Amino acid sequence: MRLEAEFTSEPFHGEGSPPEHAVAARDAAAEAGLDTDFGPLGTLARGEAKELYDALPVIARAALDAGATQVTLQVRRVGADKAEAAEPRAATGGKTPRDAGKAGADETVVELNDALARLIADVEREMGAKLGELDRAGKQRAVRVLRERGAFDLRKSVSSVADALGVTRFTVYNYLNREAD
Repeated sequence: MRLEAEFTSEPFHGEGSPPEHAVAARDAAAEAGLDTDFGPLGTLARGEAKELYDALPVIARAALDAGATQVTLQVRRVGADKAEAAEPRAATGGKTPRDAGKAGADETVVELNDALARLIADVEREMGAKLGELDRAGKQRAVRVLRERGAFDLRKSVSSVADALGVTRFTVYNYLNREAD
């Protein structure tokens, strides 16, 4: 089973070079053989469950030894969100079996997800390609357009946009932060 761990170390620094404790945590993950994606808000590390489990205390220790005051961690199965999204929907009126009995606020979430899907489809048409097929500059431009159109005001939009782009959430946050500067 493949897992990914998303971790942040504090204190955060503003602009400029990343803090030593963040770099130490990223380096510890890489030295453990994990695939890493380093961003301004944290680091994402992916690997087989055993390697990831073994590396987590090493990563935390490296960050704390390098000056971090706190390390925050989330661990999840790789592709868990995609598996849920792939559940059958036809017999339940477009909802997953798990959600078929729910109403009210959940219907609003479905409508918002539809709105995000429409925004993404519009940007893909304008750019002449699926978001995942764009080069880096094209992906950054797509994120800018999506932000201008309010896509990131919608629930779970960063994850959905990251999936469409074929990048991590941290990469989307990097693109958003570059635009803000």
